[in-house]
Amino acid sequence: MNYIRVFSSFLIVMLFMSYNCAAVEYDRDFIQSLVKKYLQEQISPPANGKIAIKVATIDPRVTIKPCQTPLQVNIPEKYSGRNVNVKISCSDSTPWKLFLPAKIMTTLPVLIASKNITKGSVLTTDNTKVAFIDSKKIRGERLTDQSTVLGAKAERRIGKGRAISKRSICIVCKGDIVTITAKADNLHIKTQGVAISSGNINDQIRVKNSSSGKVINPKVKAMNQVIINL
Repeated sequence: MNYIRVFSSFLIVMLFMSYNCAAVEYDRDFIQSLVKKYLQEQISPPANGKIAIKVATIDPRVTIKPCQTPLQVNIPEKYSGRNVNVKISCSDSTPWKLFLPAKIMTTLPVLIASKNITKGSVLTTDNTKVAFIDSKKIRGERLTDQSTVLGAKAERRIGKGRAISKRSICIVCKGDIVTITAKADNLHIKTQGVAISSGNINDQIRVKNSSSGKVINPKVKAMNQVIINL
């Protein structure tokens, strides 16, 4: 009988030790990293864009119990927009779950001012750069190629970090001396003129021919160059 009691006690101790060995303790940083990795795998970034994910910190008052099985992570409801509640759960003999909010931000490459650009200033590699910014803050058509605006002028003040749009710059600006190319079949005639209005590539602007004094409506071809079909 004593042998049986000792053996039974031994089994109970071994089972208890086995449970403790099998159960894994997870700290807050691990769970937050797990959620971030899960979202990165579930959400595809847009073409040429990136996904920025910020996971909330777990309330220090929350007790995270050990778990004998791998933690399960999922999004329990359909989500749209920037915010989502991620469910983390343990499915062992003493199950538990918690919800962790996360903010999802889509970023896209945009040409921005790397420093304050005053009205009339020329855009250069020193005052512009391409950066990834929140897609929610992008208004209108975005510019992504720095080389297409080098030499253009700011038509208004552009603050540091602000996106540069076609409306805020001009490739040919009012008052610029421009080269007018007139095309007719294989005939090309070039002359000088003065821009009466401002515009960007392919915009139609008003230009005064310096030779004839006539006002024409050519399209902007390049920096200080316009073209018109005869």
